[in-house]
Amino acid sequence: MSEEMMDDEEGVIKKFMYVNRKAPYGSIYALESLEVVLIGAAFDQDVSLAFIDDGVYQLMKGQRTSGIGMKDFSPTYRALEMYDVEKLYVDQDSLAARNLTADDLIVPVEVLSSAEMADLMEDQDVVLSF
Repeated sequence: MSEEMMDDEEGVIKKFMYVNRKAPYGSIYALESLEVVLIGAAFDQDVSLAFIDDGVYQLMKGQRTSGIGMKDFSPTYRALEMYDVEKLYVDQDSLAARNLTADDLIVPVEVLSSAEMADLMEDQDVVLSF
């Protein structure tokens, strides 16, 4: 690859969407996703997160994990803004199916219909599902 081509590729910002579909505890998916998001943000990429299905539970207020012997990592979502990760999207149908609203979540989110979420995903350069 020529030096000119490498210079052109440096500084290119890509749109990364991390799709969270799993409950916050019982597997490593939610915590791994959060760690990958922080790494992506550190490299100045355009990072967004989508919460679908049981993934909406990751953002739920009042998580108490002492009974399962795991650390509650949900407050980390409030720190995302410090890393310029401000695009958080939640699937409307997933919230409704779990009797939740945006007011039940620990951080501000944009609630999207399934069609809006699909359009947003299509607009991304990279979509990673956890």
